[in-house]
This record gives sequence, structure tokens and C-alpha cells, in this order.
Amino acid sequence: MPDEAIAHLGEDLYNYWERYRLCFRTRTRDTSPYAYTYLRGQMTLEDARNYANIDRRLNGGDGQSLQQFMTDSPWRSQAVFEQIQADIRTQPLLLTGGVLILDESADEKAGDHSAGAARQYNGRLGKVDLCQVATCLVYAHPATGVWAMVDGELFLPQVWFTKAYADLRREVKLPKRKFATKPELGLKMIQRVKANGLPFERVACDDLYGRSSAFRAALDADNVRYAAEVPANTRVYLKPPVVGLPCRRSPKGRAPTRLKVLSQHRPHEVGHLAYGQRTLWQRVTVRQAERGALEADFAVQRVWTLTDTRQVREEWLVIRRDLDGRLTFVLLNEPVDTPQDVLIQASCQRYFTERTYQDAKSELGWDDFQARKYRAWEHQLALTAAALWFVASVKLTWRQQYARDPELVRQLEVEILPALSTANVRELLQAVLPVPQLTPKQAQQLVVQHLLNRARSTRSRLKAQREHNDSS
Repeated sequence: MPDEAIAHLGEDLYNYWERYRLCFRTRTRDTSPYAYTYLRGQMTLEDARNYANIDRRLNGGDGQSLQQFMTDSPWRSQAVFEQIQADIRTQPLLLTGGVLILDESADEKAGDHSAGAARQYNGRLGKVDLCQVATCLVYAHPATGVWAMVDGELFLPQVWFTKAYADLRREVKLPKRKFATKPELGLKMIQRVKANGLPFERVACDDLYGRSSAFRAALDADNVRYAAEVPANTRVYLKPPVVGLPCRRSPKGRAPTRLKVLSQHRPHEVGHLAYGQRTLWQRVTVRQAERGALEADFAVQRVWTLTDTRQVREEWLVIRRDLDGRLTFVLLNEPVDTPQDVLIQASCQRYFTERTYQDAKSELGWDDFQARKYRAWEHQLALTAAALWFVASVKLTWRQQYARDPELVRQLEVEILPALSTANVRELLQAVLPVPQLTPKQAQQLVVQHLLNRARSTRSRLKAQREHNDSS
């Protein structure tokens, strides 16, 4: 890490924002300076990365203009994602070996008045809770250790499309949308980034998406390879089943119209295959990590599955058994002649989505989001994705320009040297872009303005209450 590289890190962030400026311009205004303020706040503040605090700490403002930029300004969040994808396409190291990871992330909510908030499954807590759920698409490049968010959608539960939520939809300014399941949202995003030319080899996802045979079939129809986790009760055939219309048993009555399995082959639950005597296991090193080599046992089997419409599909099944006994089941649509080591490595690439969400929330303030409006949620996600990609681009650039000393590996007696983390990049940015300290006079003005804003909000609420009481 040369001193010169660190000294220019603040300039790098500014130049990065310059490249994205057009994403934040509307037909009537250039709101891009607010985007730079928000990005800098995400990178340099330690906590409370909300509108008011970012504007107060960096500009000495009251947060009103920044809030308007995030909640009401009509700049397109998709433009930011499109620029991130375009940046990835310009990196020679990332043109091959990339993976898309489809996953979701939930945030707890105190009330149900935020866009998409409802009682639904929260994966972070492992239970049903009042929360918002984001369905996101992560790009990961295992060879370089780069990961970034390249698209995202807010999942809206079905209750949000009922008449009871009509007023709330207007309050959060929800655009006209139809209900879509998470696999449907995921498929739309995958098709979107593919149309934009983002290079990737396959899509990885957990069993929420993988259990949908329609989702897997749709990816296959689009010539997209996948490594989809499935639950233990997923049924597969070890020989190709024969499917057709059963013979008519009697000349009376209606002829059969539903396809059925006509052969005598019985399906097996993948969970049972893990304990079968004929299942052959091999121990494989999944990857070299800072805590040492990560190993697991794997079994690979060619299987056949049925779609909801009784279409027969041929897939690979990879069963992973961790050293603690935990089992994972992955279906892949790789060619029949794919080597087993390729299948095994392809089934183990969801690890990067956990790192992406951890960085977004712990380091960049994604979970500090407090606004209620739908557009604000989209804008927050887009700027968080932009911050993630800035960190990824710094790591990638430094990896190419500043080679690691192989002598350190020998001296420290380790397999690999630790990679630059998001926390490391933030610490360096905090040194070159320190958060300004308020003078007593500035602090006094901010407190007075804050109290005035609170008083005006109270007046507005009281006026609305009086008008409601008069009308009733």
C-alpha cells in the first residue's frame, strides 16, 4: 500500500462519483452533488448514516435537501445499476469466471407503514417477523475476490395489493406493480443484466428459488446455467422416467388428460440419497480461507426431475456434507460431460452473497435506512450498491498495481495473505477525507433549525387532525 495510493483515495472517490453524475440528473435539475454527499457519508461515518446526520456532519445542513433527493427526486436507480454493470464489463479480469448470486435480505421494521413492510419470513432472525425484504442480485468473481450488487427489487407481499392497503400504497407512492413472487423477481433481474451484457458463467441461489422447477426451467430455456440449492424433500429419479397419458381403462367416461409417470421407476428424496449405501463420497478442499482450508465431503449424481407440467429434465445433483454433518443439496444444469471437480466448485459459490450483505449493512449503513417511501428505498439500495462497487474497484485496482510480497507468505507461514476489506478501505478514506468538526456557532444553528423543523412538523400534524375532525 504505497503512500501515494492512499493519499489519492479521496480523489478516487470523487472521480468515481464524476463517472456516475449523469445517473442523478433529472430533466430539470442536476442533483448529483447530493449523491456525492451520501456516498461520502456512507464511506466515512461510523453510525447513524441517515439523511439528517450525513448532511449535518458533512455539510452543516439540516438534511432537508438530502432527504428530498432521496425520497422525491425522480432520478432512476436502475441507471446506477446499469453503470455498475458497464464498469464490470470494462475490467479484463472480470470478463470470465463471474457468477451471479440471487438471494434476499430482510430488515426489521417497527411499523407496517414503510413500503413493503409486513409480517413475513426474516432470514436473519430465522422466523416470521415485521420486516422489509429485498431480493438482490450479487456479482461475484471468486478468482479475484471481487463482489458487488448489480440489481435489486423490493419484494411486496400480496397483502400490499389488497384494497385495505390502497391508502398506504398512495402514502409511500408505490408505482403501479403487479404481485410477483421472489423467483419471478429474480428471473426478471437475471434477464435484465443478461440483456445488458454482464458477463457471468452461472447463477447460484438458495432453496427458496431452487425449489421452483419453473424457475430452473426458465433459466435453462434462456441458456443460463445454474447451481440451485433445493430442500431435502426434493424428489429426483435415478433413471429417466417415462411420462405420458395413461391408457384408457374403459370406453365410458372421459379420456385421461393429465400426464403421469408411466414407468415403474420410483422417485427418491435427495435427503435419503445422502444416507444411501451406494452414494460415493469424496473429500474436497472447497477453498483456502484465512482460518485455514475449508473442507467438505461431496457426492455427485446424474438425476432426472419433473416440472410442474410433468416435463422431464436431466440435471446434476451435488450433495455436500460439511464436517459438522450439515447437508446441502444443489441441482445444476451443466452438460453431461462436465468434470466432477467443476460441478463441486460450482455448487459452493453462494458464500459471496453473505459477504456482500455484511459489507452493505455493517460497513455502509444499508440497515440505517429509515424512510418510508418506495422511491427512497430504491435510491438507498442503488447508492449502497455504488458504494460497494467503489470498494470492489479499489481492491481490484490495487490487486493489479501493487503485487503482494511472496516472502511474506513464507515468513508468516500462511497459505494466503488476508485480502483488503471494506472496513480497511473505509479506514483509509476516513484518514484522507476526515469528517469536518462543527464549530460551536454551527452546532447552535443546527440545533435551532432542528427545533424549528420539529415545531413545523407538529403544527402540520395538528392541522391535519383538526381537518379530519371537522370533516367527520
